[in-house]
Amino acid sequence: MNTRTPFILRFLQATPKQGWIAIAVAAALTLILLPALHLLLPAGHPFHVSAYVITLVGKIMCYAIVAVAMDLIWGYTGILSLGHGLFFALGGYAFGMYLMRQIGRDGSYQSDLPDFMVFLDWKALPWYWTGSDSFLWSILLVLLVPALVALVFGFFAFRSRIKGVYFSIITQALVFAAMLFFFRNETGFGGNNGFTDFKRILGYSITAPETRVALFALTAAMLLATLVLGRYLVTSKLGRVLAAIRDAESRVMFIGYNPLYYKLFIWTLSALLCGIAGALYVPQVGIINPGEMSPANSIEIAIWVAVGGRATLIGPVLGAFIVNLAKSFFTVAFPEYWLFFLGALFVGVTLWLPDGVVGLWRKLREKRAGATS
Repeated sequence: MNTRTPFILRFLQATPKQGWIAIAVAAALTLILLPALHLLLPAGHPFHVSAYVITLVGKIMCYAIVAVAMDLIWGYTGILSLGHGLFFALGGYAFGMYLMRQIGRDGSYQSDLPDFMVFLDWKALPWYWTGSDSFLWSILLVLLVPALVALVFGFFAFRSRIKGVYFSIITQALVFAAMLFFFRNETGFGGNNGFTDFKRILGYSITAPETRVALFALTAAMLLATLVLGRYLVTSKLGRVLAAIRDAESRVMFIGYNPLYYKLFIWTLSALLCGIAGALYVPQVGIINPGEMSPANSIEIAIWVAVGGRATLIGPVLGAFIVNLAKSFFTVAFPEYWLFFLGALFVGVTLWLPDGVVGLWRKLREKRAGATS
């Protein structure tokens, strides 16, 4: 008599032993070592980790979560989205509303309204700001708003069987339209300047080292959890169906599966993960504005995945770190040439590294194994 393996065992077994070891090492580094080096050692100590490094790595880990989310929809399902920056920004705005309410009367105008509303002569909060002073309500918005937008958009797009370059163009148009909407002052989201000048989160100073480290550790834990969840999904029956949709959707339909619901599920989950990443990004960086919805930002997300390696999970994380660390260097050392470097990187990866950094590593390892044998 066959007994079904409990879900928790299947979930844990989806990640191999080497993967759990790597996760344990990453957790020790990001949850213990780096926070300790930042908090316990004085600024002049050679091993002290500065606030700049904590903020930079925390920001890139948020980007890495978005990259993994993109890999689930593009690498494993074959759907290239050029609008994932929208879901990232929606999560950031949803949590930014809470952070703006936490400023209270400490703003420039000593008003209960956010400063930008006072400046624009608003007399009261708009109805959609109701409950924005509640942390739990803001978390609910972070989860629901990107997911609902993705669900509605994805349902009509996938039901109409829009795919390939046409789907990519539509997602690009969607994020561009949203950016133009959020740029307007009368929408109640800060217009061109967005949200900034945050003071507190859950009553704690947002600039305090302890708060900074807590956000950093929470981001690291979320990134590791996203990798584990992604590994379980891509090795499950769902993952095999998604890969089949990517490779031959018509055959999947022929054998009796409806691709609509599979694509809609992974699309909505991907958007939800982006929203969470956006919510973690805002308090660490200290600002959210419509620029996060720019089409160029969404294209950059695809570049992270391509550089690291599609359909690998860990590849997009590496790609996010490689590109953004390079960006941090080039925008300071050679600011006028950064976009040229980014374009050259994407072209180079397309021509010579179609499988990304992870694919190159696998080829080198196989070549070494063949030489040894």
